[in-house]
Amino acid sequence: MNVQKSVTGTSEDIVYLDHAATSWPKPPAVLEAVHYALAHESANPGRGSHRMAVQASRTLLKARQQLARLLDVRNPVDIAFTANTTVALNMAIFGYVRAGDHVVATMTEHNSVWRPLEALKRSMGVEVTYVPVNAKGQLELHEVEQAFTARTRLLICNHSSNLLGSILPVAELAQLAHRHGARILLDIAQSAGHIPVKLQEWEIDMAAFPGHKGLLGPQGTGGLYIAPDLDLTPWLYGGTGSQSEEANQPSVRPDRYEPGTPNTPGIAGLAAGVQYVLQQGIEAIAAHEQQLVIRLINGLSDINGLRILGPAAGEPRTGIVSFVMEQQDPAQIAFILDRQYGIAVRAGMHCTPLAHRIAGTLATGAVRTSVGYGTTEQHIDHLLEAVQFIQRTANV
Repeated sequence: MNVQKSVTGTSEDIVYLDHAATSWPKPPAVLEAVHYALAHESANPGRGSHRMAVQASRTLLKARQQLARLLDVRNPVDIAFTANTTVALNMAIFGYVRAGDHVVATMTEHNSVWRPLEALKRSMGVEVTYVPVNAKGQLELHEVEQAFTARTRLLICNHSSNLLGSILPVAELAQLAHRHGARILLDIAQSAGHIPVKLQEWEIDMAAFPGHKGLLGPQGTGGLYIAPDLDLTPWLYGGTGSQSEEANQPSVRPDRYEPGTPNTPGIAGLAAGVQYVLQQGIEAIAAHEQQLVIRLINGLSDINGLRILGPAAGEPRTGIVSFVMEQQDPAQIAFILDRQYGIAVRAGMHCTPLAHRIAGTLATGAVRTSVGYGTTEQHIDHLLEAVQFIQRTANV
């Protein structure tokens, strides 16, 4: 199956290779859905019985149903909408971990995991063990198992590193956690919409995702899947439109975890983005991005003085390829790529200092390229030509 390349943007000259941060441009259907929701569905879902409120509620339900289909979730109400992955991860961590608990995480985690865990260490005496990975971002299951103690309550891991692109064996990690009586929280920020995600099949307890990356929705959207047998302590309280006479947050899902007026236009756009992914087929999208990644890694490997981070070409990874060049500042490289070649990439720490420590780039940072559904072979070749030129001129 061919992945459709029809995209709509405002800057046709930009070669956009920063999809790991936010996908761009969005499919036209996403823009149309946001506009339609603003024009015709700008009422509070779940709060009123008039037709606009009812239609807004239907929009949210449709989005939940689409997400449940894509992410392998049996009941759509087990998906709570949030503003982004960061909010979802905080909701899960602070809603589940208790004083004196032990948490296991990996050295590839984002700051949205690392900082909440470090805050819990300071404020509640929570103990945290970060399991090391190798330079490619791969870990050994026996090392994860050795990290568990009698007080381990939660295992947290990202499905794919946002620096290295490596993919962790999350199904096996879920089994390991459950054998030790713990739960697993999965960060699917870099995998949702890029590679198959099967939360039900893998027996994942919680999964945090963004709407604005591989799911092709607007910024300010995301969510948290919560297994039906798991109850989180709400970290946000307020109006839900249900059980309003009670002082406590309602027990019914998803209201329990969604107080306040939701981002209905954004969620409408998210539903359109997920529908686009479903229409294209996640396997086709994954194959398309893998082909581009192999082309990119092979081309970068021919450039002297350049080191590629993460798995080798052909090994399991998502569409993220980061690199460093000898005697070159990653920020300067990204600036030249943008201003001279019209190529958008990301340089710096990528909010994951633990992974940079593993990669040996904590002092310098790295240049991160990331492909998406609209990336073409021509985009990759343009980047390779630009990086080759930067390398040649730097050594003159």
